[in-house]
Amino acid sequence: MPKIIAAELDALLDVLPSHIREPVYQQSDRSELLEVILDLGRPPEVRFPLRELILDSKEVDRADIDYVVSRVGEFTGDNRAGIERTLHRISAVRNRNGRIIGLTCRVGRAVFGTVKMIQDLVESGKSVLLLGRPGVGKTTMLREVARVLADDSKKRVIVIDTSNEIAGDGDIPHPAIGHARRMQVATPAMQHAVMIEAVENHMPEVIIIDEIGTELEAQAARTIAERGVQLIGTAHGNTLENLIMNPTLSDLVGGIQTVTLGDEEARRRHTQKSILERKAPPTFDVVVEIMGYYKVTVHPNVIDAVDAVLHQQPVQAELRSMDEQGEIKREEIIAPSMLGNNQKLVLSEPKELGKQPLRFYLFGINRSRLEQVARQGQQKLEFAADFRQADLFLTTRSYYRRKPQRIRDAEALGIPIYVLKSNDAAQMRRCLDTVYPVSSHSSYVHHLQHLLAEQHNLDFDNRTQRNEGR
Repeated sequence: MPKIIAAELDALLDVLPSHIREPVYQQSDRSELLEVILDLGRPPEVRFPLRELILDSKEVDRADIDYVVSRVGEFTGDNRAGIERTLHRISAVRNRNGRIIGLTCRVGRAVFGTVKMIQDLVESGKSVLLLGRPGVGKTTMLREVARVLADDSKKRVIVIDTSNEIAGDGDIPHPAIGHARRMQVATPAMQHAVMIEAVENHMPEVIIIDEIGTELEAQAARTIAERGVQLIGTAHGNTLENLIMNPTLSDLVGGIQTVTLGDEEARRRHTQKSILERKAPPTFDVVVEIMGYYKVTVHPNVIDAVDAVLHQQPVQAELRSMDEQGEIKREEIIAPSMLGNNQKLVLSEPKELGKQPLRFYLFGINRSRLEQVARQGQQKLEFAADFRQADLFLTTRSYYRRKPQRIRDAEALGIPIYVLKSNDAAQMRRCLDTVYPVSSHSSYVHHLQHLLAEQHNLDFDNRTQRNEGR
């Protein structure tokens, strides 16, 4: 495939101790290296796309850790460091005293050519949002978008670079972003403020943002778009449907709200009286789901796509791929609405209550108290040890506001997150009464639709009286 990969592998391997570095050089496929893992008291390990390898029987000691730390940049608040003028990333694992006891040395690569699949979209001036699972190439594509718009389209481009992941470590940005300017972010919590500062101080035509993940960042993105600046960004979530049901980020595609129809209108539409509707115009005009480095699904009109999903209608999209000759192939596809069969709420067919209880993953929730509340209501519960196997992710407001990585991962996978004000038994009772209806399958689906709507406003604070009225 006609692509140029600038791996700069030597710069990363040079920071490793010799007894770790030399075995890596002996690997015939070292150009495909992904990560080097150094954990105190364990043998060093390297990871390739299709295999993992223990490099040395000698365990990693503190001298090895200190050797690497002394040869890379400063570790910032997100426990990441880099190597100046490269795209490599070194992430630290610390003990309770703050001392580094493990390192993940990830190879950074600038891959050229993938932007061809969406080049017409970004050059059109429309705001484009990229979605995809971790490691699928979102940041890599974002980096090339910056170069194309700055060098080929001659636009004023500013990259908001949290953790220096787009343009590399150091004060001089990596050549992979071309003539785009880069604004560094001191801590991830300040990304939204730097986004607004870029617009107010530097008059950009395009702003590029990686990993929009909080409500403040979503609000900042809307503010930027309303000022007429083109946005190119990435967000947590694999698909458009994931994003719609993400209560933190759904505003990026217009948000959702529950609308009550009159009897006549409900009959005309052949729907229930309570339906989900888009709340506002979307921040982004186009959504691109990245399925691989050379394969994407494009939703060219977010308004139409979101409305189709909420109305449980098929979603029209375009599948794009790049072949070995660099030619772009396009195919019109019709994807069934994921919300139409409740797959976003229940990960399998609707369960028959009493026989297949929902699987809960608890994060900061008192399990024994929840089980006691369930027994009082004669409701059966199952608990998942892995949140990826759960039907519902249950946590408290204090945990949700801190947004730990596990909650972010659950949101990215589209797992419904239900947030309680506290570990109070009354809060648990209201949650279970909402999740577990008391009558037929049709009532079950009706309650699921209400739950989907209520995900957009997770706290029970403002709906206590309404719940009591039920």
